[in-house]
Amino acid sequence: MSETVAQATFALAGHNPDVLTCIANLSNDEIFTPPAFANQMLDTLELAWAESNDGASIWSDSAVTFLDPFTKSGVFLREIVARLAVGLADEIPDLQERVDHILTRQVFGVGITTLTSLLARRSVYCSKYANGVHSIAKSFNRDWGNIWFERTEHTWVGTKCAYCGAGKAEFSRSPDLETHAYAFIHTTDIKALLARMFGADVQFDVVIGNPPYQLDDGGHNNSAAPIYQHFVDSAIALDPRFIVMVTPSRWFAGGRGLDKFRERMLTSHRLRHLVDYPKLYDAFPGVKIRGGISYFLWDREHEGSCTIQTMWDGTPVGPSVARQLDAFDILVRRNEAVSILEKVRDKDEPTLDARVSAGKPFGLRTFFHGKSSPDGLKEATKLYGSQKISWVEREDVPHHRAWIDDWKVLMTAVQGTSAAVETKFLSKPIIAGPGTACTETYLVAGRFATEEEATRYAGYLRSRFVRFLVSLRKSTQHANRDVYAFVPDLDADQVWDDGKLYARYNLTSDEVAFIKSQVANHDGIGRDEADA
Repeated sequence: MSETVAQATFALAGHNPDVLTCIANLSNDEIFTPPAFANQMLDTLELAWAESNDGASIWSDSAVTFLDPFTKSGVFLREIVARLAVGLADEIPDLQERVDHILTRQVFGVGITTLTSLLARRSVYCSKYANGVHSIAKSFNRDWGNIWFERTEHTWVGTKCAYCGAGKAEFSRSPDLETHAYAFIHTTDIKALLARMFGADVQFDVVIGNPPYQLDDGGHNNSAAPIYQHFVDSAIALDPRFIVMVTPSRWFAGGRGLDKFRERMLTSHRLRHLVDYPKLYDAFPGVKIRGGISYFLWDREHEGSCTIQTMWDGTPVGPSVARQLDAFDILVRRNEAVSILEKVRDKDEPTLDARVSAGKPFGLRTFFHGKSSPDGLKEATKLYGSQKISWVEREDVPHHRAWIDDWKVLMTAVQGTSAAVETKFLSKPIIAGPGTACTETYLVAGRFATEEEATRYAGYLRSRFVRFLVSLRKSTQHANRDVYAFVPDLDADQVWDDGKLYARYNLTSDEVAFIKSQVANHDGIGRDEADA
């Protein structure tokens, strides 16, 4: 291979277009990382390495090893090879020798499917066969080089996989279909597994990549359980010096089955940098990941605060701040919000999560509908349901019948749109008088003896202040009782508007301006047509 051709191989950033910016995502779980985003993560790694090694460049160290244990397009490995090819020029002047050293000794990958393993090899070796005639590596004696893939089977315990929770009905598949049983998380001894793949003497200094987010269940992604936390845990178990990984940001404040994972991440004090993209589609154009995405740098030797930077439209917004991540039970993603929340918490007031009902407050499912009118019912109860009002016998309401006689404030249990930026966070409150109930479309946000109290409370929920505090815990469309856990439960003996609330908690003009920048006005309180 000539010097000119070889150098061109590593000048991929100059190609227009780069092929890895042009490929479509294959499925719900296989989200390809844009090259520019991968390079931003590598820049973060480069800076952290230099800070920890007296300014030395990671790309000039021929002993550092890199692993992408869930490679798809091969973009991370490709860009690492390109950087090492430049950084090691002084130590290994001969280009072919340098390339061989990098590809055989420093960069490793684990494919997640047959197709992506071939794609990754093509990206890194310029050939789907690492030992093929067109490969830029000349020292491999195996066709897969250092990008391993073998079909892995799920381990069924009853109807679920013991490792990833996949359903046997969906993922017990014939040999001609992918199992989506990812080797990296289907083991109890990740170090032994990697030793079998690549050799017992390989210790990885850096684990980097973009893991599958959830199981590809054929399109049911709105209810699919996340699996990316298992990849993070396996990466930590390898005990590398650094982990740089991109994940959905739902784990900050919610996510199905992520409570223990969030606690481990926030209390470990190993997170050193976190870069957050809360705006839908911002980091990965065309990919809808509710709650946004982020990447973190985990440092085995770090013990302390984490620097957090928010990105908006691809550029930093707000200050980059180092703070302790376990100050609250969730990760408050915007640095500007922390001082506001601290002022609220300093009052040590009870919070609304104790007042707001759990889901399905009257025991009626969303799809339940009563009669179209109260005619013929002995004790007619007006039922607020999905998209319409209906009527049901009082004795047919399964739970909390005593609540039927109260004045109630109802809030939808789901609030959000497909817009790239959410600004309302809660629905308009609905005041429901005595003689009413609701399906699980709604939560009972509060119960009162009088209409006046209910109206005041509804106004409080409509305030920007309340909805801002809700936004700190609301990472998806779901608005269950937990999202109210930062909101003070104030007496409904007076009208609480934003002006009074800002003054009560001593908010500065900058803090008020930040709340207004995040939360749009609500223009009324909801009532059905019979109450209007």
